[in-house]
Amino acid sequence: MFPNSSNLGRPPFPPKHQQQSNFFNKLPLNIPPTLLSHQQSIDTQFNFQNAAALLSGNLATVPAVTLQPMTYGNGSPVRTSDAPALFRGKKRLRAQRVPHDAKRQRFPSYHPETTVVNQAVPLPEERRYSFPGSVQSPLLRTHQEPDLTGRIPPLQDSLFLDSIETTLPVAKDKLSQQVLDLFQACQQQTCDLNRKELCRTELQREIQRIFPQSRLFLVGSSLNGFATRTSDGDLCLVVKEEPVNQKTEARHILSLIQKLFSTKLSSYIERPQLIRAKVPIVKFRDKVSRVEFDLNVNNVVGIRNTFLLRTYAYIESRVRPLVLVIKKWASFHEINDASRGTLSSYSLVLMVLHYLQTLPEPILPSLQKNYPECFDPTMQLHLVHRVPRTIPPYLSKNGSSLGDLLIGFFKYYATEFDWSHQMISVREAKAIPRPDGIEWRNKFICVEEPFDGTNTARAVHEKQKFDRIRTEILQAWRILGDKKDLNYVIPLRAIIQKR
Repeated sequence: MFPNSSNLGRPPFPPKHQQQSNFFNKLPLNIPPTLLSHQQSIDTQFNFQNAAALLSGNLATVPAVTLQPMTYGNGSPVRTSDAPALFRGKKRLRAQRVPHDAKRQRFPSYHPETTVVNQAVPLPEERRYSFPGSVQSPLLRTHQEPDLTGRIPPLQDSLFLDSIETTLPVAKDKLSQQVLDLFQACQQQTCDLNRKELCRTELQREIQRIFPQSRLFLVGSSLNGFATRTSDGDLCLVVKEEPVNQKTEARHILSLIQKLFSTKLSSYIERPQLIRAKVPIVKFRDKVSRVEFDLNVNNVVGIRNTFLLRTYAYIESRVRPLVLVIKKWASFHEINDASRGTLSSYSLVLMVLHYLQTLPEPILPSLQKNYPECFDPTMQLHLVHRVPRTIPPYLSKNGSSLGDLLIGFFKYYATEFDWSHQMISVREAKAIPRPDGIEWRNKFICVEEPFDGTNTARAVHEKQKFDRIRTEILQAWRILGDKKDLNYVIPLRAIIQKR
């Protein structure tokens, strides 16, 4: 993908340069060496000298990279389409700029999608993504049989006792079957995740030539269990232990990253754009994998909430199908784009989790209340991905079907939730009164971020957009309650065929 890219999964510098980084603290000494070898941190002082040397073309002062040949997995490269595409950074225009056969090309899978291991996709590759320094690269793994566990799928090689195999919910009515069909057709596949991980690995190697102590994390829906085949990739570049000023320092770092992408990596990265938002990002498109990415600096809350949501996704088998169908519904009706003043996918997921927590017989608990030690906001980053796997599946007495839950979701937000006075809180597992702070005042939708307490729905700042969201919810409730057929609210066949 990138020049001299054969050294996948290896440290970007010779061993003699490697030291333990204080940023990620000391890892336990009993971890197998293979878990410590992937993209180890280089304890070099944070500075911009390497950036200036690299971007000016003077590579003499940049540490050399030792490269060794390597093949991808079983020796077969990832298939991609040659169809042209343009990056415009507009979520709702994706279908116009990339042909469906290029964007949603089907890839073969080694495993059937009808059986779920530990309520997860039964693919061993999904047990390990993107904690550099503690997880082996997927490109270094060989195909093996999945080991069945009774807990959340861990993201590193580890075995658990009490193996339990579960399956997706059984659909006993038409609407529930439609939800399952849509989920199985559109959920992210391992090949999709592999492409994102390959890009992350390569970008980390290139960025570490500028910021040797940095780490690049794959976060968001790609890892939390709620991604579709067309989901973008979210990346978090962690450059140091201390918080980064997002208005000044983060923008400066991202400007260097943008320059790197538009110069040295211009053959592989398409149209990098620096977006000066509250949390600034660089938007870009990888030409090889044809995946669009958003890259931020030190927004570590995204790392923590990735694994909180991942735990919710896998402790109950109805969660992921329900979230996916609601995301598809919101996308079709053009109310799933924060850049255009509507709901982000993250806010939609929190809305679904909140609804499932507030049922008379809850389907989900508050994980932060039940397992506070597992979701401590001060936990060291290198431990964040380990603790969720110790949480067992949640056994709810609520036997509602997927179809009933879908209708109930729309009914709750159409008739029961008080938008004017209440705030959605997954942390508390209930609707709570709005705070009186300036961030919550005069806001149309309030969705609490589980870790830092900010409003994830702050993008909805126009009454016209808010009214449209409520109208779509109300119409979906009335139509589905009457017809009990998903085709009346989304073009089900077209979405499945164009996946």
